[in-house]
Parts: sequence; C-alpha cells; structure tokens
Amino acid sequence: MAAIQRRGRRIMMTDDERDAYLAEQRTCRVATVSADGRPHVGALWFTWDGTSLWLYSITRSLRWSQLCRDPRIAVVVDDGVEYAELRGIELSGDAVPVGEAPRTGEPCPELAAPERLFAAKHFGMDAMPHDGRHAWLRLTPQAITSWDFRKLADPPTA
Repeated sequence: MAAIQRRGRRIMMTDDERDAYLAEQRTCRVATVSADGRPHVGALWFTWDGTSLWLYSITRSLRWSQLCRDPRIAVVVDDGVEYAELRGIELSGDAVPVGEAPRTGEPCPELAAPERLFAAKHFGMDAMPHDGRHAWLRLTPQAITSWDFRKLADPPTA
C-alpha cells in the first residue's frame, strides 16, 4: 500500500486524476543508485495499470545493472511550462523484474495486461513487439506524491 501524501493536499491529484494523468503521459524519469551512492537518472517510456508502473528497460543499461544490485527506484512523470501549469507524480519503491530478461515474448500471464497497454500507448499496436534487448520492471509504489498547480487557481472547497 502506498504511503499517503501529507503535504500539499490542495494540489494533490485524486486517484482518478492520477490514473488519467499516467494513462496520457508517455515518458518518465527513472532514478537509480550506483554502488557508491551516486544517483543516475534516465528517461523511459512506461505504462500504468492502476496499481503498478511498468518500465520497459534495455537489459544492458546502467539502470538495469544498478537495479539488479539495489532495487530502490524513484520515478517522476511531470509536465507543464508555466508555474500555474505544473503537475506531476513521483512514485518510489522497489523495482522487480518480471518475465525473461531480455524479453523474447515467452508466455507470461503477468505481462499480458501491461504489454497490451504499452503496445497500444506507444506503438499503436494490439500486441507487444519484442526485440530481445528489453525486459520488464514493475514498480508497485510504496509512496506516491502528486501535484497539480492548476488547482491553485481554483478557490478551495469546503
């Protein structure tokens, strides 16, 4: 169960707003930690299934090797240009590899829904194309923080 956001309740997204936002956004920034404690941040495409964030990462990447050693991860999805338009979500927890690595398309019931969502969102396809270079990471967040500064323009409701 994800930790409840305590600060910024006025600008916090509702669960429905969060789900809609994550369904429409395509790119996230993923932070991992090296063995000596240095952070590494890289961009990835993702999909959200309402419970977990699914990341399709190259298995020969620094990100993958760092997560194999230390599964702690933080992910930010955000947008907006002007201050009053800023909105986003930070999710954190442990990344768990799912399915074969690299992914070649072997049957894996746990990946059926995320692959269908990802293929439709990013490729406009019904089925996931596999390239033998990527594999799946699942982040079921332990903490979620969200913000939508557009709500600051609205008067608070009682």
